[in-house]
Amino acid sequence: MTALAKLTAVEAKLFLREGATAFFGIAFPSLLLVVLGLIPALRESSKDFGGLRFIDIFVPSLVVLTLAVLAVNTMPTRLTTYREKGILRRLSTTPVHPGKLLTAQVLINCVAALVAIALLVAVGRIVFDVPLPHHLFGFVAAVVVGGGSMFALGLLAAATAPTARSVALIALPIYFVCMFFGGVFLPRIMLPDLVVTIGSYTPPGVQALQDAWTGAGPQPLQLVIMAAVAAAAGLVAARIFRWE
Repeated sequence: MTALAKLTAVEAKLFLREGATAFFGIAFPSLLLVVLGLIPALRESSKDFGGLRFIDIFVPSLVVLTLAVLAVNTMPTRLTTYREKGILRRLSTTPVHPGKLLTAQVLINCVAALVAIALLVAVGRIVFDVPLPHHLFGFVAAVVVGGGSMFALGLLAAATAPTARSVALIALPIYFVCMFFGGVFLPRIMLPDLVVTIGSYTPPGVQALQDAWTGAGPQPLQLVIMAAVAAAAGLVAARIFRWE
């Protein structure tokens, strides 16, 4: 087993041991869907939602919630904690480069996001008969590109914050902006048109997820913008990331 594989296995165990982290990152979005689905009015078709139910159109926003929690909350906090405690600096004196720890954290949180999204889709389908994404390839592309933009922003937050406490000053605004434009706080149908338009191109691209879910497929421009954000934020994070 390679050093990266061993390190990833250890970090995965630590991730799962922190019950609150694992719960909010993986299980909470599905639990929230169940809670909302227990409200009869949210299970009824509405003309305002194009004949769909509220729980049908809210699943993409719960995907946004999943990516926001893991990418710009959980991962940056863990990385800055390691820097603050000197773990990254000590690793730099060993054959295990601290970059491997960073890679392991990205891998673990990406896998956690995929598991959480798969669980969300399964719960919605089995419990409430929420239709599966009509445009599966487009949905996968939107998750990958949108998720990539979120994790790149999370790395940027971790790169610029010296301590675990200070990372919140950078990561939380990103978190709340993504949640707001992603329709988590308020359904997007209740937001002003300008806000909806901006949210369509704001990471992780809720409109691309919604379009893939309803069958039209994401617009290429949405994916291009998410990819550009991922590339730009990732490049800057790589250039300024400090190990101590």
